[in-house]
Amino acid sequence: MSNLKTASVLAFERNLDISDAFFSQSNSADDKKQILPVTISEKSVRGTISNRLKNAIANDPAKLDAEIEKANLQKVDAAALHEDCDTLIASWSCKVLPFTGKPNVCNDRDYQKALEQTVQAYLSDHGVSELAKRYATNIANARWLWRNRVGAEKISVTVKCKVDGEQKVMQFDDAKAITLKNFDYTNDHLTALASLIEQGLSDKAFVILYIEAKAVMGYGQEVYPSQELVLDTGKTKSKELYKINDKAGMHSQKIGNAIRTIDTWYPDFEENQFPIAIEPYGAVTTMGTAFRQPKQKMDFYSLFDKWVLKAEAPEVEQQHYVMSVLIRGGVFGESGKE
Repeated sequence: MSNLKTASVLAFERNLDISDAFFSQSNSADDKKQILPVTISEKSVRGTISNRLKNAIANDPAKLDAEIEKANLQKVDAAALHEDCDTLIASWSCKVLPFTGKPNVCNDRDYQKALEQTVQAYLSDHGVSELAKRYATNIANARWLWRNRVGAEKISVTVKCKVDGEQKVMQFDDAKAITLKNFDYTNDHLTALASLIEQGLSDKAFVILYIEAKAVMGYGQEVYPSQELVLDTGKTKSKELYKINDKAGMHSQKIGNAIRTIDTWYPDFEENQFPIAIEPYGAVTTMGTAFRQPKQKMDFYSLFDKWVLKAEAPEVEQQHYVMSVLIRGGVFGESGKE
């Protein structure tokens, strides 16, 4: 095994296949109220200049007045509930695919054999119950609603799944009561959901979850679909929101990031006390920080190579991390290019 080298071509498919989320709306005070789609409208606004100005302008009253007088004209997308609707309904699905450790693409048979043996040894010793519980918690606590979760008075989450012809329903009436900071919370429905995810990852059942959240936001209040990346700088609209068949929605990638926010094993967790998304370098782009630095030998590639190439298994917590990166999927080959 000492002569083993990382395959130059190595890729894994994701095992949690998540759909986009679709936004609808209703009235919590009227059960007979028709469920309507959340649509996106365009606003033209005259904003003020509020960005940080150069010292030469900021320190000269005349220049500052002249700059402030300029109108900041914008066209932006916005999404809001109707005046007679106070509840955002977000629904999506998640297919849980079997995780065996077999890569989707690998151009080195010896390396693939060692890799699969490593993964199978982990599955034999630990299984995927710990990872499944954490994924289930992030579904139940509605972390995936992002900004909509912060602005909600109350959130309920319903998960449905049919296994062997039997319909299973897991209900979480107060998603905001389930903390985002750790994964200690448990109840019967969360245990049942984690068990379904574990069965799917272990290839014991075909599992596709149908998730729906109802968030009480307030009548006519703004809601927050995904924002599109505007690559064409010539466009007149400065903010575009994501829509699917004229219905507001959320990118599957954004939901996936929330579901895999389970890494409490990175070096600075005790100080920070918040989980981060599973990423090879522990990258959190909103903070501009990589929490798993290669110089600490705690990044995915350092742990993964040492485990597979040298048969030196890391601590159990880091084993969980490495396997969750493989479940996330990605391209991990060593191309040889510098």
